[in-house]
Amino acid sequence: MTRRRRRRRRRRRRRRRRRRRRRRRRRRRRRRRRRRRRRRRRRRRRRRRRRRRRRRRRSSSTYKEKMKELSMLSLICSCFYPESRNINIYTYDDMEVKHINKRASGQAFELILKPPSPVSEAPRTMPSPKKKDLSLEEIQKKLEAAEERRKSQEAQVLKQLAEKREHEREVLQKALEENNNFSKMAEEKLILKMEQIKENREANLAALIERLQEKERHAAEVRRNKELQVELSG
Repeated sequence: MTRRRRRRRRRRRRRRRRRRRRRRRRRRRRRRRRRRRRRRRRRRRRRRRRRRRRRRRRSSSTYKEKMKELSMLSLICSCFYPESRNINIYTYDDMEVKHINKRASGQAFELILKPPSPVSEAPRTMPSPKKKDLSLEEIQKKLEAAEERRKSQEAQVLKQLAEKREHEREVLQKALEENNNFSKMAEEKLILKMEQIKENREANLAALIERLQEKERHAAEVRRNKELQVELSG
């Protein structure tokens, strides 16, 4: 018993050592992976910063070049068009746009609305059509037409109700017929099942009786044979 216990203890110690080694390896792998991820993130951040700096330098250089080109173009245009034009003011139908000096944030404009004209056109209203005076005959005709419309609407409503009731009756009759057919089919199936059960029971009883009779015959034959053997031996 002592040897077995020692062996078990040794095995347990070995298992514990193996588990500890595995845990240490896993921890080292996780640390390495984390370090690699951190290094990759740092590299990506550095690359992004470098790209942003390059873009800023390019944008500033291109902006300076464009400004130089614009200044040269303005000089050339001034040579061709010596007359000074007032581009700071734009006029429209009922307002005037005035350009203000440029600012650091952007451009500024001033809107000047024109004063309203003394002669204001009033909105024209359409004259309402004059109502005709109705005679007694026209009133009577309108009343008769309204009565006919009311009667036709009532007849249509009654017709719809009758059709709805007839449809409900047909649905109920169909449901009753289906229920009766289902009950008849179920009753017929039950009768057939009962007959089959009765026939099977009778057949089983007949088979049992035949088996018992055969057993009795076999037992009688065995008895006879024994008696004959006894007589012959005696």
